[in-house]
Amino acid sequence: MTKQILFTLLMMVLLPAFAHAGEEEDMKRMAQEHQHDKPTATPAATAEPARPVTAEEVVYGDVGGKPVRGYLARPKDAKGPLPGLIVIHEWWGLNDNVRAMTRRLAGEGYQALAVDLFGGAVADNPDAAMKQINAVMQNTGAAEDNLKDAYTFLEGKGAQKIGSIGWCFGGGWSLATAMLLPDKIDATVVYYGRVETDKEKLAPVKAPILGFFGGKDKSIPVEGVRAFEKALKDLGKPVEIHIYENADHAFANASGGNYNPEAAKDSWTKTTAFLKKNLG
Repeated sequence: MTKQILFTLLMMVLLPAFAHAGEEEDMKRMAQEHQHDKPTATPAATAEPARPVTAEEVVYGDVGGKPVRGYLARPKDAKGPLPGLIVIHEWWGLNDNVRAMTRRLAGEGYQALAVDLFGGAVADNPDAAMKQINAVMQNTGAAEDNLKDAYTFLEGKGAQKIGSIGWCFGGGWSLATAMLLPDKIDATVVYYGRVETDKEKLAPVKAPILGFFGGKDKSIPVEGVRAFEKALKDLGKPVEIHIYENADHAFANASGGNYNPEAAKDSWTKTTAFLKKNLG
């Protein structure tokens, strides 16, 4: 039996478990985008922060009676409270690539907390990643509690302003965090994550939103991104969307097969400027 047939059978088994048809279709397209992908460390994936940072594994909450662990980084020379960032991993999980990105974000002047929505599981192939996402989507309440705990943890560290950022699966959850905590999140960055077009769901959001998407990305179609942007603008929400026509899904992941250096560099520059403006 070929890998393609096995992959198709796996999708038929896993996808019906998703709660909503829209999510099922999004996950199906995401799986297709990643089916030949594998996270592999490269020099670009481990770029050093702009300034030295310290980092450690932390317990930042308790969900369902179990401690949730993440990765906290902050500038080594920082004095006093810093703005906070909730960093949400891709569908691979909280791996070394996400830890490296968390350190880079901390180097820009933030206490950055990389959350773990997969309970310590990390995937190195699409099949395992789909299983992890399926587990989250069957219990989204636990993921929401996880993110609420992350906010409370950073607030307890003295962060007066807190933003969210995520890629792929985490990009969708970064937007979800802004909707979950509409009066608390101060800035939201979405890298090629699932978008929302329902104005009723978007209406409570107060945080400015910055989004990056690939023109070749079949998992997050451009027309859906434009509908998301229009819904926010119709509501009078501050939103800034960038679509890189020659980039695919996961273009900013230097450890993935779709890495696009030009789009990754430009989106990083825009991200740091956006966070500085809105979080200080």
